[in-house]
Order: sequence, then structure tokens, then C-alpha cells
Amino acid sequence: MNDKVFSKPIKKQFEFDEEVAAVFDDMLQRSVPFYKESQRITEFFVLKYLSEDGLVYDLGCSTASLLLNIDRQLTCKAELIGLDNSEAMLERAKAKCHAFGADNISVENADILKYPYKQADVFISNYTLQFIRPLVREELVKKIADSLHVGGVFLFSEKVISHHSKLNKELIECYYDFKKEQGYSEYEIMQKREALENVLVPYSEEENIKMAKNCGFSHCEVIFRWANFATFIAIK
Repeated sequence: MNDKVFSKPIKKQFEFDEEVAAVFDDMLQRSVPFYKESQRITEFFVLKYLSEDGLVYDLGCSTASLLLNIDRQLTCKAELIGLDNSEAMLERAKAKCHAFGADNISVENADILKYPYKQADVFISNYTLQFIRPLVREELVKKIADSLHVGGVFLFSEKVISHHSKLNKELIECYYDFKKEQGYSEYEIMQKREALENVLVPYSEEENIKMAKNCGFSHCEVIFRWANFATFIAIK
């Protein structure tokens, strides 16, 4: 189904409700530049670091598309757990997992800040940290680091900002040009920007790396970037 969520007046802040869940896969493809490519590199590193009988957590798993792609490529026995707090997203995730017979995947309605994580090989977070309030974002990343085996990885994608004001405006302009090429109108772009105001709070590339290192990761760097969208790997 095509994303038309912001083609009409929006009277509330952005949320992952039934209307968004119904078009979310299309929204991702058309709103996140090179989304498939960033997911492929994430899948590559998940499979590299996943051990026999290992565990992967996907925080903010939405409709479980990434976990399904990983499940199709598994060459070892592993447990894949998707966590999300949107019941509308989880209903679609469960339906997709059932349709593909993905027995390795379980999805749960959970608060990722409070969830009792088991020791894992890999954590994934695709455009999820940016929706966590800055005051508690670092607490979550520390909890992730504490729940990883030594040598485990945290793969996360985020929208990023530049602290150079002119460059930051140009990056946003470049992104809006991308969205127009995907068929979004000026009105839809403006509506979504206003709905996300104070809901999505991005960090710079440097701030994300510093946060990861402050929380217990020995190394963190960008493995994919297009303008103001970046995918990071943090190694414990």
C-alpha cells in the first residue's frame, strides 16, 4: 500500500499507529535513501557476528522485514527476537513471520528501556534511537553494551545532523530533493516534518560515536552513509 499518510492535514505528532503501520514498508523505501543497501550491510554483519545458538535483538523491529531477511540467510541455529511498542506494527510482523514459517523469530510488545535482555551476539536498531529522549538514550545504549558478549556488535542506523549550520541546511535540502523524486509533494514533506518536530531528535555522527564509546563499546564507526543518514557498527 502506498504511503499517503501526510497528504492530508495532520493534527497530532507522529506516532507508529495503525495508519502508519499499514504503509510502513512503502514509507521506509521512499523516505530513507538507499534503505535496501543499508539493510544489506546490516544483514552481512549480523551473519558475521552471529554464533551457533546465538541471539539477535532487533529494537523497534516494526514489521520484522529485516529479521525475515536474516532468517532466510541463517547457516546456524539462532534465536531472533524483535521488540516494538506498536501493537499495529507487531500484528503485521506476526502475520509475516507466520506466512513465511519463520520459527526462529519471535516478536514482543516491549519497552526497550526496561526489557530484561539476555546475553546476545548482536543488537540491531534501525532508526529507533532517534525516537528515544536524549536524557535516557545513553542509558539504553549502555544497557545494550552490558547485554552483549565481548566481541559482540550493535548495528544501528540513524538520521544525523551536522553542527555546521549551512551544511546542515544543505543536507536537509538534498534529502527533500530525494523525497520529491520518490513522489512526495512539498505539502507531504512539510506535514511530516511538522509531525516529527520534537519527536525525532537526531545526533551528529560524532555524537553517536562518542555515546557508543562512553557506554562501553571499544570501537564505533560509520559503515554506510548517504547525506544525513548513517549506519554504524559498535563493537564491544
